Amino acid sequence: MDRVRIQLSAYDYRILDKATQSIIKELRRNEGKIAGPIPLPTRISRYTVLRSPFVNKKSREQFEIRIHKRLIDIIDYTSKTVEVLNKLVLPAGVEAKINVMK
Repeated sequence: MDRVRIQLSAYDYRILDKATQSIIKELRRNEGKIAGPIPLPTRISRYTVLRSPFVNKKSREQFEIRIHKRLIDIIDYTSKTVEVLNKLVLPAGVEAKINVMK
C-alpha cells in the first residue's frame, strides 16, 4: 500500500501549526485520507558562549534553538492530491520533506 509522508519542521510552533492546518484543509477538500498531524519530539540545541574572553572569563551566556516537527501521512492519494502538494505554498520558516513510501 502506497502512502505519502510529509514531515514539516520549523523554529516557531505557531507558524508550523498554521501550515499543517492549511495542508490538512487542502487535502480534505480533495478527498484524501489523512493520518495526523503527529507531533514529533522537539529537538533542543543549547549553546554556551563566553561574554568576554579576557577579564570576565566566568561570565557566560546561554542560547538555545528549538526545532518543532509534525508528521502527516496521506494514506489514499490520487494524481489530483499530488498536484495539490506540488502547488502548496508554505509560510517562510517552514521546511517540508515529502516522501512516497511503499
